[in-house]
Amino acid sequence: MDILQEIKNYLAECRVFYLATVDGDKARVRPFGVSEIYNGRLYLMSGKSKDVFKQLVANPNFELSATKANGAEWIRVSGKLVNDDDVVMKQYILDQNPELKQLYQADDNMAAMYITDGEARFFSFSEPERRVKF
Repeated sequence: MDILQEIKNYLAECRVFYLATVDGDKARVRPFGVSEIYNGRLYLMSGKSKDVFKQLVANPNFELSATKANGAEWIRVSGKLVNDDDVVMKQYILDQNPELKQLYQADDNMAAMYITDGEARFFSFSEPERRVKF
């Protein structure tokens, strides 16, 4: 399986993942629930008016973490998030996640950001850590 698909599937299984950003000299963390693959890139999305987007524009470094329901397996993904204003890609994300259409439109306030310089770290109480760069 492709690493991007593996990460997307992992995050989907966890349902909620927590994204950390930097706000000046303070750490900020918030829950996210959507990741999608489009043209070989793994995307996260938010709103352009939200603090998280403003923080990522100022400093694109991030880390996210999610834990499976069993509590014994978790993932950390880090890298940089790059804003992408491609309306076709944004519409694809909305079509895959129709619940978001009440909040966003592809040509409006929606921010779709793809990961660059990515590293995924898979952890388990029963297996050694596995690191994958993508």
